[in-house]
Amino acid sequence: MREINHFIDGKSFTGSTGKFGDVYNPNTGEVQARVQFADEGEVAKAIEGARKGQRAWAAMNPQRRARVLMTFKTLVENEMDSLAELLSSEHGKVIADAKGDIIRGLEVIEFACGVPHLLKGEYTESAGTGIDVYSMRQPLGVVAGISPFNFPAMIPMWFMGMAISTGNALVLKPSEKDPSVPVRLAELWMEAGLPEGVLQVVHGDKQAVDALLTHDDIKAVSFVGSSDIAHYIARTCTEHGKRFQAMGGAKNHGIIMPDADMDQVVNDFLGAAFGSAGERCMALPVAVPVGRDTAEEFVGRMKDEAAKLRVGVSTDPDAHYGPVVSAAHKQRVEDYITMGEKEGADLLLDGRGFSLQGHENGFFIGPTLFDNVKPGMQSYEEEIFGPVLQVVRAENLDEAAHLPSDHQYGNGVAIFTRNGLAAREFASKVQVGMVGINVPIPVPVAYHSFGGWKRSAFTDTNQYGTEGIRFFTKIKTVTQRWPTGDIGDQAFVIPTMQ
Repeated sequence: MREINHFIDGKSFTGSTGKFGDVYNPNTGEVQARVQFADEGEVAKAIEGARKGQRAWAAMNPQRRARVLMTFKTLVENEMDSLAELLSSEHGKVIADAKGDIIRGLEVIEFACGVPHLLKGEYTESAGTGIDVYSMRQPLGVVAGISPFNFPAMIPMWFMGMAISTGNALVLKPSEKDPSVPVRLAELWMEAGLPEGVLQVVHGDKQAVDALLTHDDIKAVSFVGSSDIAHYIARTCTEHGKRFQAMGGAKNHGIIMPDADMDQVVNDFLGAAFGSAGERCMALPVAVPVGRDTAEEFVGRMKDEAAKLRVGVSTDPDAHYGPVVSAAHKQRVEDYITMGEKEGADLLLDGRGFSLQGHENGFFIGPTLFDNVKPGMQSYEEEIFGPVLQVVRAENLDEAAHLPSDHQYGNGVAIFTRNGLAAREFASKVQVGMVGINVPIPVPVAYHSFGGWKRSAFTDTNQYGTEGIRFFTKIKTVTQRWPTGDIGDQAFVIPTMQ
């Protein structure tokens, strides 16, 4: 049985806790490896090594740090095929989608290569007589990143790019379901010239997470995962005086106006609702057609096209999507399908019990389509995170816009229309953090930032972009005056710039 070790102080580290988690091959349902779980002592060891490594890294000028990032980017690009295959073997997403996972992470690394410019402060000459004021951004020290299973390359690279480029040391706790890619990325960082300790990878469960959240030397925590855990991260970090980014779940809606290009809409929903087996926080699992005619056309065409989707093993180049990540997750998604049926929604395509010949024990779910889903249904109010598309019909744009605005999640939303005024007003008023206009998955590019509202984000600071730079640095402002020899009278009032 292959064992996946921690990565501490620049090399593989074999833990001694005796605790392990199983890593499955989602295509077969078989255990392919086991990953070590850290306890408080091993997490503390990783943090101590990070604290030592961070000092010299922070003292290095930003341009030299950026060169390490550039080299890392090249190394990842050179290993794209092998990394995608490794990612696919543990997560289950098809190879093309796995490459997209890696590429979107590299875009953040590419943005972070501009860190010499991004860290520039401000300067005011002669703010007062003989007084200059300037600011600088400095690293926090040792920070932690806790990443989810659904993007085992992209989201760790969000953390890596932002935290490491700004002079911090990062302790990463990846998902125990697909941990091999983060470890391989750590090895590539070392090949790129990153000093020992600046990136540590520890595996584990809640015990390891709590050790990170409560350790005095961890100055900030960035997390992406479910909303309940995000809320727990936010509370715990607040209690321990730490900065945090805590990104949660989603229930993204796609509003379909009567004037939309239905060919584009159907094609976009096929990819956005069912791609990666629906295991994306930016998936589009809710369609909101406006008007009866729009709904009838969309539902009819979607039922026909979704039924044609090819579900296959993750290495099948013709597969549209592969298995979900685990047997437990498969059961969870199928339970939601059963729930939706019992709640009275019309089940037009049923993906339960899907079996792939030769891979009968794999974690596969067929494409599932519900019509006439209503607000208030539990299956609508909660995140399913699987290849399930729910159709909620609306009479007009105002009714449609209220659905995402009133939902507990506020991550992403899309509107499909040719009407520029309607799109503009919708984008301005909808209570959701990321909006797509004729774009089904509105993930911002790396030089903007990623973040939702409400229960999708327990933080005011978004991931990556300039917001990420600000999160992983603290600002210091210096007010300076050089004596002229004329001390003058001693002042007993607050100094002013008069």
